Amino acid sequence: MVRSDIRGLTEAELILACQEIGVPKFRGRQLFHWIQQKAVQNWDEIKNIGKADLIKIQERLILVPLLQLKEQVSQDETRKFLFELADGQSIECVLMDYDRVKSRNRRTVCVSTQVGCPVGCAFCATGLGGWQRNLSSGEIVGQILDITHAMRQEDPDFQVTNVVFMGMGEPLLNYDEVLKGIQILNQEAGQNIGMRRMTISTSGVAPKIRQLAQDNPQVGLAVSLHSANNEIRNDLIPINRRYPLEELMKACQEYTERTNRRITFEVALIAGQATHKAAEEVAQLLQGQLAHVNLIPVNPVVETGMARPDGAEIQGFARVLEQRGIPVSLREEKGTDIDAACGQLRRQWESDEK
Repeated sequence: MVRSDIRGLTEAELILACQEIGVPKFRGRQLFHWIQQKAVQNWDEIKNIGKADLIKIQERLILVPLLQLKEQVSQDETRKFLFELADGQSIECVLMDYDRVKSRNRRTVCVSTQVGCPVGCAFCATGLGGWQRNLSSGEIVGQILDITHAMRQEDPDFQVTNVVFMGMGEPLLNYDEVLKGIQILNQEAGQNIGMRRMTISTSGVAPKIRQLAQDNPQVGLAVSLHSANNEIRNDLIPINRRYPLEELMKACQEYTERTNRRITFEVALIAGQATHKAAEEVAQLLQGQLAHVNLIPVNPVVETGMARPDGAEIQGFARVLEQRGIPVSLREEKGTDIDAACGQLRRQWESDEK
């Protein structure tokens, strides 16, 4: 009998599993609450399920938390976690605690969806080590649960409020497991994170953008645009050769027409490339699109050799978009000093490699 990862099961699936092994279905509801809301790490922490029933459950289900190898805290209170998976692979994810910093009552976790990344964006550290495999829904949800468990040792009332699928990997290339993870995190008896408080970021997998629109899970969508020129984007984001801007923008238009939701387009600003012409191209591409542009000065990754433009270039780029009627904002920088910012996540910390 193949044993299922309990952290990757919905409440309904847990109830069904209990019924199938001769355990009352109310045990499934109890289990879901303990595993997902309480974020327990082992069976001994579950207090209201009888020993006989718990033994039956353990024969059918496994509870294996991620192994926290390291934690690093930034000057701005951002925390980066390095977790080892059951097969020895490792991932990084990041907690951005705005509640501590600016009393915004927002705690956001940047979640990884793959071990490594197959896309290989030119400015991103994640793809440098290649791609190993997709994460399961249990491993995706587990990042939230294990961070919650760790933080509740300091603050018993700690609760994740927002999730961004912007960590290691391309979420839409692990579509089914990501959406199941979102479904689990959204369930009221568990973490109860609102759909609109979760955002998927994609490098531009056009067919899956269309599928996301059809499935319409109410989550936010962010598209890593970075350039409105196909030749430049081919170099920055190789997947553009498969899904060029023309196809990507058609998919985005279909998404907004079907969902009536705005897409965030992310643009990494690189010294020497954040020109007036580049900004004009972005503005022209997004004319008529329900869009918001998030500018991200590229974060330092030694191997890429890329640097940020200066403040004047950044403001100039933003000004062009504003003048063309494109809503624009500058990404709030968090965790750069511990290599926890956008594009800096790896399968092990850079300091271990030196």
